[in-house]
Amino acid sequence: MNKRINIHNIDMKYIYDPEFKSNLKTELIGDAVGTEKFYINIDYVKPGGESVKYHCHSSKEEFFMIIDGEGILRVNGREVKVREGDVISFPAGKSTAHQFINSGEVILKILDVGTREEDDVITYPDENVVYIKDKNLVFNIDDSIKGWKSDPNT
Repeated sequence: MNKRINIHNIDMKYIYDPEFKSNLKTELIGDAVGTEKFYINIDYVKPGGESVKYHCHSSKEEFFMIIDGEGILRVNGREVKVREGDVISFPAGKSTAHQFINSGEVILKILDVGTREEDDVITYPDENVVYIKDKNLVFNIDDSIKGWKSDPNT
């Protein structure tokens, strides 16, 4: 056993928005215990709030389990109801756009587990944005260069 914590006493440096002023609070459980190849988070979404922006990954594999509450999972243009006990996976490389929305009256609590992938490219379809996280580069898809080719001989 390398490191042990209790999630009820997690160090504040491993919590996004510890005072829960926005619609999302995230506890970085995996970071707190030192996981390297995958992350483990617990997300708390207020009623009416969204977990994250609608997005998909190029190479990250993700797993979610609804611990408490109910909501909507936006997935590839559809809306699917989710509730306590539901388990959802997004295999690596499938580019499945997703986002959780709390449509209930209590906090939506989600176990969020995924792989840590270098050079993962995240696409945000609602905004036409591509984000290369490791390089902190953001591109607007609408600004693409027309007629560009990768072949140097053309």
